[in-house]
Amino acid sequence: MKKVVVGAAILDGDGRLLAAQRAEPPELAGGWELPGGKVDPGEDDHTALVRECLEELGVVVAAGTQVGGDWPLTGDYVLRVWLARIIEGEPEAKEHLELRWLTADELFDVAWLPADLPIVRAVQGHLGGI
Repeated sequence: MKKVVVGAAILDGDGRLLAAQRAEPPELAGGWELPGGKVDPGEDDHTALVRECLEELGVVVAAGTQVGGDWPLTGDYVLRVWLARIIEGEPEAKEHLELRWLTADELFDVAWLPADLPIVRAVQGHLGGI
């Protein structure tokens, strides 16, 4: 059975995407990703997405449209990503080295992790709103 990781493509009212720089593990540290994490047993994808954003960023998000389907990760994992918007709080890097809001022109100024790159390309067409 596949294990699910959820990710949030968080867009702001100015059409920017929130990128998060990994702090760990060492082989991924410094790379940029969409915030998110593993779905816990008994948890649905949306609940996990809200929980992960609260834990990692200190914000409450509302999930919108899913971006693609199951994006393959290493091992038995798949990544499911939703467009999202912040409904409460200001994002802070609780578990990441840095956060950056990226405009369409800045989208590829950071070194995205290979697993996130095709998703960022898919999200590119949504910049400007959910």
